[in-house]
Amino acid sequence: MSARLLYVMDPMCSWCWGFAPVAEALIAQAREAGVSTRLVPGGLRTGGSALDASTRKYILEHWQAVHDATGQPFRFDGAMPDGFVYDTEPACRALVAARELDEQRAWHLLKLIQASFYEQGVDVTRAPQLVELAEQAGFDRELFSLRFASHDTRTATTADFAWVQDLGIAGFPTLLAERNGQLALLTNGYQPLQSLQPLLGRWLQQAVCA
Repeated sequence: MSARLLYVMDPMCSWCWGFAPVAEALIAQAREAGVSTRLVPGGLRTGGSALDASTRKYILEHWQAVHDATGQPFRFDGAMPDGFVYDTEPACRALVAARELDEQRAWHLLKLIQASFYEQGVDVTRAPQLVELAEQAGFDRELFSLRFASHDTRTATTADFAWVQDLGIAGFPTLLAERNGQLALLTNGYQPLQSLQPLLGRWLQQAVCA
């Protein structure tokens, strides 16, 4: 019997930031049952051009909605300044690089990227900032920089995006439970911990006892 969770998200997705404390609790719940979780970056927005005023306003309204619903902190003043290109591929690729180097430290890097972007206003679309955060997460700076820029990591990131699209996952965060190659959906979109904890508990009981 093989069982694991798959956490499909994007480090620059505001609802994923809102879901972060819930995800952390659920991942810990699974870990206590001996079930690991794989981090799968989904690619919310890739490429594109600098935000215009109306798009920025639209995104900030989403941020406000997430803050109101979840209580997660946001820095609104000066967020996404003129010229900002909301390209989440570099931050996703940083997580793929981290996952391949040290899967456990990748979770620490995820928290740092999210907090830096949403609480501190750091531009996490830029490689130097991502390398700096990776070093803070405990990665060797030079090794991470090489892995982040490598063709293999770019290919692996694209493969993750394609896998998510092929599954038809249209929104983040999404938490999947996999047992013997069969996928079950625990949530697509934000839900509070009290809704998901018993659901995961029942799945874990079946998965571990099977």
